Parts: sequence; structure tokens; C-alpha cells
Amino acid sequence: MGSRVYLDWNATAPLRGEARAAMIAAMDVVGNPSSVHAEGRAARALVERARAQVAAAVGCKPAEVVFTSGATEAAAVLGRLPVARVEVDPTAHDCLWSQRRDGEGSRAIGWGYANNETGVIAEPSAREDGAPLMLDIVQAVGKVPFSFAWSGAEMAVVSAHKFGGPKGIGALILRDGVEVTPALTGGGQEMGRRAGTENIIGIAGMGAAAEAAARDLADGVWDEVAELRNILESALSSVANNTISVGNDMPRLPNTLCLIAPGWKGETQVMAMDLAGYAISAGSACSSGKVRPSRVLLAMGHDEAQAAQAIRVSLGPGVTKEEVLRFADVWSAQYRKALSRAA
Repeated sequence: MGSRVYLDWNATAPLRGEARAAMIAAMDVVGNPSSVHAEGRAARALVERARAQVAAAVGCKPAEVVFTSGATEAAAVLGRLPVARVEVDPTAHDCLWSQRRDGEGSRAIGWGYANNETGVIAEPSAREDGAPLMLDIVQAVGKVPFSFAWSGAEMAVVSAHKFGGPKGIGALILRDGVEVTPALTGGGQEMGRRAGTENIIGIAGMGAAAEAAARDLADGVWDEVAELRNILESALSSVANNTISVGNDMPRLPNTLCLIAPGWKGETQVMAMDLAGYAISAGSACSSGKVRPSRVLLAMGHDEAQAAQAIRVSLGPGVTKEEVLRFADVWSAQYRKALSRAA
């Protein structure tokens, strides 16, 4: 079988070497970032360096970056806004979807900018009423050009492990002058916007990964990934022309292929390919293993049977043409077996 091939980058990108080095160095930083002595100032400097690195990667001011435990915690701010209702894009990730609220009067909006299951990129609708907008840019950061400064949004959520940083650290991007109720209250850390002593090891890793991710994007690394995704898509469709490539007629992330294979359940595909040495997923990693059709695909107009037959293959830098073509051969052989058993 050979070595395993990891094709689930949208779930978690492998930890970058730059992030690992920054985290190891941060382990020797003793002080608390809130302390005013030399050790505390050293810890604070590490946090502020990472804040600047993240800001540069997402196109915002450093003061607009609020470090959190991840995108889910950052998204919880949406549900705490003083509005009557929270409207959420029906294809948004569960971290935003869970914040929706009905009511009459003022509103706020949650919007998935780049979908983690399909890779589809969607700009939010115009807001004539000035309703505050939160964007989920978790999958976009480091893969496609994006600038929070030009997005028109008041808030955005980011997660480090999607672009090669460590798990368990993320950020709320909060436009200058916008006031929110923190999801966590207590001390006055993060300029009073998120309580709790900063996770400086995770923050250091996130900052280093953000800088490296921005450099890769500028160097055209993801253009090469997009070419491989297209090669894989063509290879799969040529041997199984009854498949549906979701979103291939829309703007997409460069690395994502969502494929519906009629007659073969997505979870079964994942298990078969895992045994063959390939890591893929059936939709979002957060919802994989739950026996229900993808809410995202249902919202896009696919029926329950189709939604249950989808897989997501997400590539990253370092994946080779040989690997994706070998994947196509193995998947196609497994699909033929599945169809023959069902006949």
C-alpha cells in the first residue's frame, strides 16, 4: 500500500515547521503577559508579535485581533449581540449556525465566506440596514486573497489549525470601534475583550503559521494545488461520469473537491479509502461520524440521498500529482466494487 496520503487539509492542516519552532521557543518564556516586570514584558512582546503576524495575514489592524481558543469561541460573540434576531447563512459552519436567533426588530448576520465542505466562496448580500456582519473566514485564510479591511464586515473568525498552526487557538477579528460582549468574562486580558491568561505557546505558533501561510499565498503555492485538484476532479469524472462535483461552476477554494457518488454512502467511502491508505472526510470534520445528511448540501438543493453520498477531498502543498492520480485509481476501483455489490 505504501505510505499514507493525507487529503483532509480542510479538517486540519499539518503543523508547519515555522509554527513548531515558534512554539518550542515560547515554552521557555516564563512570564505572564499581563505582568509588568521584564519577564511579563517578554511574554507580552511574543503575543504582540503574533498579533501583528495574524493581522497581516487577514488584512486588519493588529488591535483588531482578539486571541481566543478557536473559531467556535469567537463565533459565540455573534449570539451575544444586543439584537432581536441573528440570521445565519444556511450553508454556514455549525459554529455560526448555532448562534441563530429569531425575533422582531434589529438583526445581526453570520455568513460563511468559504465553505469547509464544498469549498464554495460566497460574498455576503448587501446590508441596507447596517446590520452587523460576522464572516467565517476560517478556510479562506492563507488559501485565497482576503482583506478584512475591505470586506465591510464588523467581525470575522479565524482558526490556526486550518493554515498550519496548532489546534486550540484562534481569533476574533473585531473592527475598530465595534463593541461586543465577550464569550468569556473575568480578567481584563485582550484589552477587555476575552478573559483568561493568553495561551502564549499557541499564539506564537498561530502567528508564525499565519506569516508562513501568507507567504505561500503570495508565492502562488495554492495555484499549484488548484491544478492538482482539477486533475483529480477530471480523473474521477472520466471513470465515473455519474458523479456530481459540487460547486465546480462557482468560485471555490483551490484545494477542495466535494464529490457525490450515487449508490455509495459517504461514510463507507471514507472507511474504504482509510483502509487503502488515504485520509478524506464525509463533510465537515466537526460533523463526521454523525449519521445524518449534510445540512450544507441540503441547503444547496441536493436531496437527502445525494447529501449522504458525498465525500470531501481537500489537498494541500506537498501533495503530488502521482498521489492524486493513485487516489483516483483506488477510489474508482472501490466504487466499481460498491456498485457491483449493490446490483
